[in-house]
Amino acid sequence: MLPSKVVRHKAGRFVPVLLAGLILAACSGQGPQTSNVNIQGPITGGSDYYLQQVQQSSDDSRTDWQLLAIRALMKEGKYPQAGQQINLLPSQLSDTQQQELLLLKSQFLFSQQNVPGATQLLNQVKVDDLSKEQQARYYGLQIAAAQGKPSLALLRAYIAQEPLLSGDDRQKNIDATWQALTQMTPQEASSLVINADENTLQGWLDLLNVWRANAQDGEMLKSALKDWQTRYPQNPAAKTLPTPLSQAQNFTKASTSTIALLLPLNGQAQVFASAIQKGFNDAKNGALNAAPQPTAQPATQPAAAESAQPAPTGEANAVVSPAAAAITPAATPQPTAAQAQPEASAPSSSAQIKVYDTSSQPIQQVMQQAQQDGATLVVGPLLKNNVETVANSQTPLNVLALNAPEQIQNHPNICYFALSPEDEARDAAHHMWNQGKRQPLLLVPRSSFGDRVVNAFAQEWLKLGGTAPLQQRFGSTAELKQGINSGAGITLSGTPVNVQPAAAEPQGVSIAGLTIPSPQQQSEPAAASSGNVDSVYIVSTQDELQLIKPMIAMRTGSRSAASLYASSRSYQAGAGPDFRLEMEGLQFSDIPLLSGRNPALMQRAAQSFNNDYSLVRLYAMGIDAWTLANSFNQVRQSPGFTIDGNTGKLSANQDCVINRTLSWSQYRQGEIVPAS
Repeated sequence: MLPSKVVRHKAGRFVPVLLAGLILAACSGQGPQTSNVNIQGPITGGSDYYLQQVQQSSDDSRTDWQLLAIRALMKEGKYPQAGQQINLLPSQLSDTQQQELLLLKSQFLFSQQNVPGATQLLNQVKVDDLSKEQQARYYGLQIAAAQGKPSLALLRAYIAQEPLLSGDDRQKNIDATWQALTQMTPQEASSLVINADENTLQGWLDLLNVWRANAQDGEMLKSALKDWQTRYPQNPAAKTLPTPLSQAQNFTKASTSTIALLLPLNGQAQVFASAIQKGFNDAKNGALNAAPQPTAQPATQPAAAESAQPAPTGEANAVVSPAAAAITPAATPQPTAAQAQPEASAPSSSAQIKVYDTSSQPIQQVMQQAQQDGATLVVGPLLKNNVETVANSQTPLNVLALNAPEQIQNHPNICYFALSPEDEARDAAHHMWNQGKRQPLLLVPRSSFGDRVVNAFAQEWLKLGGTAPLQQRFGSTAELKQGINSGAGITLSGTPVNVQPAAAEPQGVSIAGLTIPSPQQQSEPAAASSGNVDSVYIVSTQDELQLIKPMIAMRTGSRSAASLYASSRSYQAGAGPDFRLEMEGLQFSDIPLLSGRNPALMQRAAQSFNNDYSLVRLYAMGIDAWTLANSFNQVRQSPGFTIDGNTGKLSANQDCVINRTLSWSQYRQGEIVPAS
């Protein structure tokens, strides 16, 4: 016969269970589907239901309901209420309850951004004593501890969690494992040391190698993936491919038989459009290795009289916009009979290019006309307001926009390719971070342009794991000259950047019933003193840089520990040896075409545009636009697909915004050399 104490104890636990069953029977659709108090299983009710059970229960049953209520509150994002309930728990808990509380407290500390405290609690968990559902949450917390930074520990946590999941949660796990792998550099991935029995991890690493070796060729990637699945049939990714690779298997090449090139052929933007068009045409016609071309006419000169006649309708490069029919972009040089194009410039593509003038009529009409004319791909428009209109138009055409709107919209048929100071700032953040810099100062103009650069750099810096950088603004060249004449100099100090929120905030962890908010980026750390600044990113013209660098030396000395970096804004033609010597040690970024990748092409381009590097950069953009257009679906559908372009190493993010990794050079003993 059982002792009366035990009978009372069991009866006390049974009463709320029975009551819960009665409530469920009376209230269809409310509360959990099961009335058992099982803290090791999934939660199926809302926090209100569990809190009600807490009020109606006593003894161990009350604590169990309370633990379930805490889980439900955190799942609903009600972390303050969850914290209050944690504080109300009794001090004496069973082993099972104690293990559950460790998981809950760890999750709560993660929500408070207390990663060390959360990790310390996780280390106390006895994993073998957990149920499968608890183990899935435990590994989810281990994943949260990695804070999105790829590592061997993160990969192992994903792999351990995967067998414990099903359905959408399992696919999320596989996709997240793949994302962690692809975020690793080839050097990081190859340096991982794994155990001999980690067959699943070895399979994942081999899959990464297969993808990197074949990502540039859709058909080869399909074949390589099938071979990998044969070699690793038990790997979770062999049974269900990561979503990006599954999409790659369904890859079909976009049609480029008729390309509509949308550019403003009149007005202030004409000179920029003409440079892009020349690059696009030269790439299309295979003229990049041709002999030097004659110097372009100034953009303000009218087109030649013979250019005023409309081009024949069947001509591949015909201007079909009515207002542009009598216009040939003046900045595009036309070879004379004595300077005919050499054989290398013969058309390398059978694609038909039709040019539409976006300055002559509303962009909606231009897009409709292009569609009626049978365009299979649109390159352009160039102006930001037109890009925003196209992005909102729900056009069925594939579009490679030559700019990006303020708020990026993810459309399966649109990619955004822009040469922007924000691009350079983000690339500079990566370059400086990779060189070990952690306390940067941004020295930028006092203008909206400077605001854009600062915000882009700071957002990227925070993503990399840094704290908000410092900023200092400067005024006109006249102000700088006044400062240098008075001996004021420039101190390496500033105010913390108040980072504006990015268009898309990082998402929190949400797998296997575990929901943890994304880390809150700290935008205003304590202001650093001048001695803490280890790097300076300068965004200035060449004339401004000639004043800024000596002004920094005036205050810090020539042996300052801070490294100096500059944007392409300061790199222009005509800088002589004196300037290069003055800039000793400074690193600067620019597009590969202007960094010595193809000296012959650079010389021809510079000659064509009278050494105006801003137009040379747009010419390179036109070249890369042609390449991107011919790889549109791979760029849009194959994450990790890259192109070594003339404007940078090109890749696309999840919204198909083309990112550019630039070339970095350095002034050293009067010469320009690759940055070390």
